[in-house]
Amino acid sequence: MDYTNHILLSLLLLNLSVALGAGLYETRIVIPLWFSKLATSVYRVNVDAMRDIDTGRKFWAFTTTIPLTLITLANLVMAWQSNQPMRDWWIAAVVVTCIERVSTFSFFIPTALKLQKADQLSSAQVTRSVSLWIVLNYVRNALTLIAWILALRALSL
Repeated sequence: MDYTNHILLSLLLLNLSVALGAGLYETRIVIPLWFSKLATSVYRVNVDAMRDIDTGRKFWAFTTTIPLTLITLANLVMAWQSNQPMRDWWIAAVVVTCIERVSTFSFFIPTALKLQKADQLSSAQVTRSVSLWIVLNYVRNALTLIAWILALRALSL
């Protein structure tokens, strides 16, 4: 592996590490501040907490939204041009990361913005959106973990 490949793959691995740790923290600590489930199985959104904490603009934009996306695209180009045995592992890591990035841009960001205006939505819409958010957030964290493992394996070859 040449120096540029090693640096780019290391940057991907480092950024995935941050994304995974922060994603797990957000799942365990932040999301319960945003969403609470009432006894009637209806979710309530703490709009003030979402706006005050605003992890999207205060944290994620600087760690994953922009950097991880750019690093992933650069890694896609380099992985495509790389040789075996690391090529398949590297491409797999990038593809899984791309799936996570697409889900973030197509679902998580728009849904967070929509939920910040939860007072304008019906309780059924809020409950549906929050329930889906919570389930898919576990999937997103799992994708990040899988991409991290694949990138680690590629780097080890």
